[in-house]
Amino acid sequence: MRKKQITMDDVARLANVSKPTVSRALSGNPNVTEQTREKVLAVAREHGYAVNRNARKLREKHTNTVAVVLDFSSHRRDRISDPFIYELLAGVSEALSVRNQDLLLSPPTLTNVDSYRDLVMSRVVDGFIMLGQGANDALFSELHELNVPLVVWGGKTDDTEYCTVGSDNFLGGYLAGERFVTNKCKDVLYVGNSEHLELRLRRDGLRKALNTAHYDIKFRELEIEDFSFSSHFESMARLLKKSSAPDAIFTYSDTAGMAVINALNEHGLEPIKDYFLIGYNDIAQASHFSPRLTTIRQDTFLAGSLLVEKFMSVLNKNNPTSSTIPTELIVRGT
Repeated sequence: MRKKQITMDDVARLANVSKPTVSRALSGNPNVTEQTREKVLAVAREHGYAVNRNARKLREKHTNTVAVVLDFSSHRRDRISDPFIYELLAGVSEALSVRNQDLLLSPPTLTNVDSYRDLVMSRVVDGFIMLGQGANDALFSELHELNVPLVVWGGKTDDTEYCTVGSDNFLGGYLAGERFVTNKCKDVLYVGNSEHLELRLRRDGLRKALNTAHYDIKFRELEIEDFSFSSHFESMARLLKKSSAPDAIFTYSDTAGMAVINALNEHGLEPIKDYFLIGYNDIAQASHFSPRLTTIRQDTFLAGSLLVEKFMSVLNKNNPTSSTIPTELIVRGT
């Protein structure tokens, strides 16, 4: 015979306290003494009582669940291969756990305003942390106007109204350009996608630095359709077949930089000797890749912490300002 499931009323009776006291004890309410809390928890554990978290979410002001959305649309066949995204996700996950917030990794089916609003209105999540801006600036702006709580990892302009956290993308590009000018590079290639605000800012910073040179510099762009390793490699290989190799390359990510180096290797070209290359993000693999990658560093742990901090502020309607994390050039072997 199946054993009857214990209820909150049963826990209250067995612990000799009121039902509201049981509810407060199980939710960690500070108005309950530690002695009473321990007695209620002991009874609940002994009799196998489990809190219905979904029912609790419907009663409380917040669900204490945050949806984290990855920019799947920028990757081939919805597959993300760049380790930077997962380093950023780890930072967000840790920061949420410290605040006792649940993380819901949202699927790529969230593609329009209604799909985002429905998750909030149905009390599934409190809001969203977007790990990747992609080409979704208009979507995020509309969600912000509709008061859907969100914070975005990405770039910012004077027109950006929603809250963002990101590195100084323009400065990152400028630092790359300064290194190229210092080394008298004359043919500079930028590998990226100008539809993405972050990447466009990196390109603009690069061009600004190149304009300070007291000699002529040829500037070229290699537009990447998707952010897979193979796409970077194939695009660079095609460029090398139809034109001369650049003597300086700035890639929007370290993963892109590694793919480009592989393509250059196949043409017998060596870093420093034949070209300078600078990536972006300083993922863990950058310092172990051969050659060790020169890159622009972003602190993913700090980024994750700030994203969560800003989100909680948005959720509490404190209208936080956007934040920029430190950006620095790390010179290695390229």
